Amino acid sequence: MDNFYTGSKDNIVQLHDNAYFELLRHDITFPLYVEVDEIYNLACPASPIHYHFDPAPTTKTSVHGAINMLGLAKRVKAKILQASTSEIYGDPHVHPQHEGYWGNVNPIGLRSCYDEGKRCAETLFSDYRRQHGIDTKVARIFNTYGPRMHPNDGRVVSNFIVQALRDLPITICGAGRQTRSFCYVSDLIEGLVKLMAKSRDFSGPVNLGNPNECTILELAQLILDLTGSRSTIVHVPMPSDDPCRRCPDIRQAIAELDWRPSIALREGLSQTIDYFEQQLRAGIPAFAMQAAATA
Repeated sequence: MDNFYTGSKDNIVQLHDNAYFELLRHDITFPLYVEVDEIYNLACPASPIHYHFDPAPTTKTSVHGAINMLGLAKRVKAKILQASTSEIYGDPHVHPQHEGYWGNVNPIGLRSCYDEGKRCAETLFSDYRRQHGIDTKVARIFNTYGPRMHPNDGRVVSNFIVQALRDLPITICGAGRQTRSFCYVSDLIEGLVKLMAKSRDFSGPVNLGNPNECTILELAQLILDLTGSRSTIVHVPMPSDDPCRRCPDIRQAIAELDWRPSIALREGLSQTIDYFEQQLRAGIPAFAMQAAATA
């Protein structure tokens, strides 16, 4: 199910002929009446460009959407997983971030529609679990990347790759010393499936991310190396409330899910670059670039 606000049908075209695949176009801010066994709720714009453009619907997707999906799970007695985010930690005072840390979030900042929406969704999942006995799971996802990312979504991996492939300036916010921990998409999906398969006794929240931390400047230099680009690096002002450090403590994921990421950053970036090169050769219109990247 998707409303295609940030997605594309092209990403699932290979599934259309599968007799066991069904696609519904629907916005989860409205109730949904289907019969299901498991629900993975990954709905919500995750790019700053998208949620800055439309902040109120972003919050509604997290809050109203969680209420509607939890209502569906309650009605049909389905297991339900919430895709939460490392953004619930805000600009953290604890490093690396563990699940017991409550975070440092600005509730009225430009990012708060996403941060606080996801925090409220976690509250709803906890309350429905306690009050109604629903089998809920919460995963806190850290900076996922890989093929089929939107080329113009404003996040550093996609922006840097497209800028490098077009020999455009690589735009880094601030000095580039802020850190992120990038997790390849197949590793993340494995973690989500393992979390969903856990017994009712374990609900999370659990961090899913790659604990190998790197600076944004190091990421840019690695992408320049992998693409052989002639791009130069330029620095632009830091956006407000941009976290300075971001790295998951994944000890709980290792202990409870027997999960840890296996795809190194260089390998994952190479596969992602191959995908974007194909898109660029195909002349995909979305390669019109924004001026700067956010993390």
